[in-house]
Amino acid sequence: MSAARLDLKSSLEAALGAEVAEGAALSAHTSFRIGGPAAMLARASRVEQIAEALAIASRAEIPALVLGGGTNLLVSDGGFDGLALCVELDGISIDVGGRSVTAGAGVPTAALVERLVSEGFAGLEFAAGLPGTIGGAISGNAGCFGGAMGDRLKAATLVARDGAILEVRDPSWFAFGYRCSRIVKTGAVIARATFAVEPGDRARLEEIAAERVAARREKHPAPGVRTAGSYFKNLPPESPGGMRRAAGALLDQVGAKAMRVGDAAVFERHANIIVNVGSASAKDVLALAERMRAAVRDRFGVELEPEVRFVG
Repeated sequence: MSAARLDLKSSLEAALGAEVAEGAALSAHTSFRIGGPAAMLARASRVEQIAEALAIASRAEIPALVLGGGTNLLVSDGGFDGLALCVELDGISIDVGGRSVTAGAGVPTAALVERLVSEGFAGLEFAAGLPGTIGGAISGNAGCFGGAMGDRLKAATLVARDGAILEVRDPSWFAFGYRCSRIVKTGAVIARATFAVEPGDRARLEEIAAERVAARREKHPAPGVRTAGSYFKNLPPESPGGMRRAAGALLDQVGAKAMRVGDAAVFERHANIIVNVGSASAKDVLALAERMRAAVRDRFGVELEPEVRFVG
C-alpha cells in the first residue's frame, strides 16, 4: 500500500475508532456471494461516522462504495479500488402519537415490517419478507404487491458524498420513481428514515404479512440462496395508467429458465432471477444476463434494463 493510502487508512481508523481492513473480499458482503477485494473496508454505526468516512474519502479523491445488505448488487471479480463502507445503523423507534416509525439504515426491511405488524401498525406490511436493509430499500424505492417504500417515507437523515449531513423532511425531494430515487442520482447515503404508519388490526396485519411471505417463497429463492433478486426491471405499461409488464414473463417465453453460464443459472421458478449455484463469477453473471437480454431483444424487440447494480 502506498504512503498516501496508508495515511488515508490511518485517518479513517482515527475517525471511526476501529480497524480498517485491507483487501477484504466483497463476496462476503453481497447476497450474490460474488466480488473481489476492496482496497479498504470500514464499518460505520453512527451518522457522524458515515459523514467523517465519506469526507475523508472525498478529500482523498477515492471512490466510496456504501454497503447495507448487499442485495441488488453485483461486484466485479476484480473488486473495488476504493473504500467500501458498511452502514450498520440500527434501532427502531415507533412514535405512537405521531403515527410514525424511525429506523436506522442498517435495519433489515423484513425486521422492521415484522416489528410493526407485531405491534399492530399498518403501512409497510406489503414489504414483509423483502430482502435487504432500509437504506437500500429507500434508495432504490423497493416495492412489491402494489406498494413501494417511497409511498410511506416522511423524512430521512442523509449524508452527502462530501460528508455533509442533510435532514430532509419533504418527501418530494426524493423524486421517487420506479426502482429509482434522487438518492441514487446524487450518491447520497441514507442514515436513518421515518415512515408514516397507522394503527391497524394486528391479526389482519399478521395474515397479510404471512400471505406476502408465502407468495414470495412460492416464486423466489429461499433465504440463503445466493442471488441479487430480480435482475431486470419490469417494463413500462403499454398504455398510460396500465400495469408494468413483467420482465420475467418475456424471459419465460424465450426459455430463460434453461440458461446457464458457468455457475450462474436462471432460477427454476422465476425467469428474471439469476442464482449463484456454486462458485459463479461476476463475469459468468454478466454473460448470462446478456444472453437473456439478447433473447428478449431478438424475439420481442424489447431492451431489458438491469435492476441489479454493477460495481467495479
